[in-house]
Amino acid sequence: MALPISSRFQFAPDLSISRILNGMWQVSGAHGHIDPQRAVAEMFAYHDAGFTSWDLADHYGPAEDFIGEFRREFVMRHSAQRLSEIQAFTKWVPRPGRVTRRMVDDAIGRSLSRMDVECLDLLQFHWWDYADRSYLDALKHLADVQHEGKIRHLALTNFDTERLRIITDAGIRIVSNQVQYS
Repeated sequence: MALPISSRFQFAPDLSISRILNGMWQVSGAHGHIDPQRAVAEMFAYHDAGFTSWDLADHYGPAEDFIGEFRREFVMRHSAQRLSEIQAFTKWVPRPGRVTRRMVDDAIGRSLSRMDVECLDLLQFHWWDYADRSYLDALKHLADVQHEGKIRHLALTNFDTERLRIITDAGIRIVSNQVQYS
């Protein structure tokens, strides 16, 4: 059963997503053994049902690797032209402290490689120590990487209003701020 068109959301002018994202934090390792082949097979079942958008992170165990394998198998089954049907949002959560351009390049390069993409659909950045304003350096480096074409959209997770204002006042364009809702 395919979902109706109303199940999609125009997240950005060039990015349409499922209103319900497939969260992949469960594969991070604390929820028992994950069979990679079965996981990828289940990803096809979700996609075929119309759930084509994925929420993952570099620290969610093999989540980025699963997306990469899913994409490779998707090409074999359907074609590279249909890869645009898949949207994957990953996160980068560095340790607070000095963040260099090299650290950003290495982190983004790892995600690109693991996910088997040339450009990340959306990179969500998280920082948990607001006393350490190095998050601005990290975001400026990420904006540079975005300008180079390796990140389509830059977003945040769990930033408060005050820091969001500081970030946007620094000229960094943010498309979303994913906040916790329990």
